[in-house]
Amino acid sequence: MIVEVENKKYKLIKDYRDGFDKDMFLEKYTSFFEEYDYIVGDIAYSKLRLKGFTKKGNKIYNKINDYNNLEKYLKENCAFDCKYFILEKINEK
Repeated sequence: MIVEVENKKYKLIKDYRDGFDKDMFLEKYTSFFEEYDYIVGDIAYSKLRLKGFTKKGNKIYNKINDYNNLEKYLKENCAFDCKYFILEKINEK
C-alpha cells in the first residue's frame, strides 16, 4: 500500500495486528517527519504515537533514531504486543 501525504509518498512495509489506520495517521502526521526514512506508528490505549527513524546515510541520523534499533524501540518503548506499522519513504528522483 502506498500512502501520500503533503506531496511525500510512503510504502507500508509492516502492518502488525492491523495497526495502520490511514485517517489516524494523516491526523497525526506533521512536516517534522519529512526528513526521516521511516515512520513507525504504535497504538496503545487507542492513541497513535509516531516516531521517525533513519538509515545511516541520512543527514539527520543519530543513534536514537537508527532504523537498526527499531526492534529495541518496539520492545522497550511500546506497550507489550501493541499494534504498530512501519512506513518507508519513497524517494522520487
